[in-house]
Amino acid sequence: MIIGDIIVDAYIWGDVNRISPEAPVPVFEIEAEQTGCGGAANVAQNVASLGGDAILVGVIGKDREGEKLVQMLTEMNLTTTGIRIDSQRPTSTKTRVIVRAGTATFAGHERDSRHHLLRIDRESKQEISIDMQEHLLNSVVSQLPATDGIIFADYDKGVINAQLIRDVIKHARPYDIPIIVDPKRNNFWHYKGVTAVTPNHKEAGSAVNTEITDVEQLLSVGEKIINRLSLKALLITREAKGMSLFERKPDGSLQVEHLPPHSSVVTDVTGAGDTAVAVFTLALTANADFYTAAALSSLAGGIAVEKMGCATITPKELLNAIETERLSQEHRDTPT
Repeated sequence: MIIGDIIVDAYIWGDVNRISPEAPVPVFEIEAEQTGCGGAANVAQNVASLGGDAILVGVIGKDREGEKLVQMLTEMNLTTTGIRIDSQRPTSTKTRVIVRAGTATFAGHERDSRHHLLRIDRESKQEISIDMQEHLLNSVVSQLPATDGIIFADYDKGVINAQLIRDVIKHARPYDIPIIVDPKRNNFWHYKGVTAVTPNHKEAGSAVNTEITDVEQLLSVGEKIINRLSLKALLITREAKGMSLFERKPDGSLQVEHLPPHSSVVTDVTGAGDTAVAVFTLALTANADFYTAAALSSLAGGIAVEKMGCATITPKELLNAIETERLSQEHRDTPT
């Protein structure tokens, strides 16, 4: 079950070949437009792409973007009964304007090089009403008997608040299922008692008012977070530096393991965190330990950043990445 802020990711692709005669700004000529799932919806489609049954719980507006989103989710056979319509707010939409900037060579292959020119956000960050919150909680409670794991996909758009978090944790506790959180700033410290959180290094540092610039600061920040939230595990994603897993062992000791990055080509980091938390949680629901779940998550994130936009990964891609990593490890372990 994925609970959180549902977002539409829209892309406008085109070229800039001249400056406007009306003002010193580029003239963008549209070539193509594309709409995809973002936020909690992207987490859900990653779960589904890897063979999981995703139940999405969140709020959309009564608008064309919301209708498009439900249509896309339905085509992917995702359960949408937990999605509520709020006519008082728009469907959160991020529109990225992307311009081609010639060609560049990646890993020996020439590709179009593109960059973001502009992003346009249409959204409301107001908290949802108490009635809407109760509707969401009812959706969660009704689906709990069929749920193996819960993901909070929190993007600070107003759908998740402290009360909803407490209520979900309370109702889920008897089922003894993992609750994993991809957090943002507003609710960071409200997630006490969940299984694990998966912030990036900037979010983790911001939570304790520390900029992480070295391993010593990383270790200090991680220990503060895992202690204060009473977590079993903390997975901090570190972009080009990979991931760091903090795990509280049964004897009370804290174990930290650093996982290397798995991508030589970074095309777009958009949505990579969604892929990572989806794989991490799926692995835990399949009874993997935290380290195995983190290792799979790291491999999956490496695949996602090589794709443009909020991309999904497939079992075949993940299996290929696992095999490549296995062969690489054998090569490293072979004496020269």
